[in-house]
Amino acid sequence: MIADYFLYSVKNLRKRKLRSWLTISGIFIAIATIFLLLGLSLGLSNAINEQFKILGSDKFFIMPKGMAGAPGSGGAVELTTDDVNVISKISGVKATSYLLAGNAKLEFNLRTRYYLVAAFPKENVNLFFEAGGLKIEDGKPVEKAKKMEVALGNLYKTGNLFGKPINIGDTIKINGVEVKIISILATVGNPSDDQNIYMFLDTYEEIFGKTNRVDTIYVQIQPGENIKDIADKAKTKLLKFRGLTEKTRDFEILTPEELLASFSVILNIITAFLVGIGAISLLVGGIGIMNTMYTSVLERTNEIGTMKAVGARNSDILKIFLIESGLLGLVGGIIGILIGYIGGKLVEIIAAPYTGTLLQVYFPWYLTLSVLAFSFLIGSLSGILPSYRASKLKPVDALRYE
Repeated sequence: MIADYFLYSVKNLRKRKLRSWLTISGIFIAIATIFLLLGLSLGLSNAINEQFKILGSDKFFIMPKGMAGAPGSGGAVELTTDDVNVISKISGVKATSYLLAGNAKLEFNLRTRYYLVAAFPKENVNLFFEAGGLKIEDGKPVEKAKKMEVALGNLYKTGNLFGKPINIGDTIKINGVEVKIISILATVGNPSDDQNIYMFLDTYEEIFGKTNRVDTIYVQIQPGENIKDIADKAKTKLLKFRGLTEKTRDFEILTPEELLASFSVILNIITAFLVGIGAISLLVGGIGIMNTMYTSVLERTNEIGTMKAVGARNSDILKIFLIESGLLGLVGGIIGILIGYIGGKLVEIIAAPYTGTLLQVYFPWYLTLSVLAFSFLIGSLSGILPSYRASKLKPVDALRYE
């Protein structure tokens, strides 16, 4: 019986092609918007989770409180190498490393650019590279670098930043000081990171001058230790060493779980806002379906009277019109999903040069099915009042209606 209702509803929608397509357009625009935004949100969430998998669960970070922008951008609060020494002596800490960064003037191929230079100690190079998700793609291992030898982010070779690629063995000037390229890093996926220059502290100090400032401290814990316990120990030790209290604390300790939670909260807020915008479009589309179904009831009053005269019950009429409105929503959902998928892939392609692999879309099967079910439900809900009105028409009045 239900199959008959569906076939009958499809036939009626096909009779009114223009009006049906105009109604569907209001739905598929809204569904495409919501599908695309949810796909982008899930894709970004997956990319973030992948980054944290690379980082591992045995590392945490310490940085000046309220530090805004990229490392090395400056601030009133500074960590120092003395703080690093305090952390390295804590029981349960396996290794420490740190990042010191600064903006620099780069000269190559008669062109000048300004990019970030990141320096790190020669000890525990593996920890620094693991924490940053860094790998060598070409050239010597960074730990073999001598003074005035540096490693470049991947875009210096592949991104044509200076009009021609910079390769192993080339020399560039950093703040007027000539250095040699010995390594090219694999792409990180984030263009800003792929434009960084990496060097040991002795090379950094030769270019920028001596300093004991530290922008970020990386801490790796011993196997079997609880990362939260070690992080709490580090906070207690640093508070005491820096002569601070919890109220005056000027540094932050971030574990992978806290970082992931922070990203998730921000991502959820942005997603909710954007989906809210899409919901407004969906409301407009739902009103369009309701309007179409009301018009359909008026046009088919005689038909409704005939169906009732030959034995159709109120429930039969109600189901037919609900299925029709639901099909309008479903077809709009199918088209919206296709448009959303194509739009998502276009966004990926367009954004790739600026965001690398961070901005990507992910459309799992459950999202597709949920959106389809949702679009059918919206269509059916929009058709409830017109369908109810159709089911309540009296056969005699319906047959005499012109």
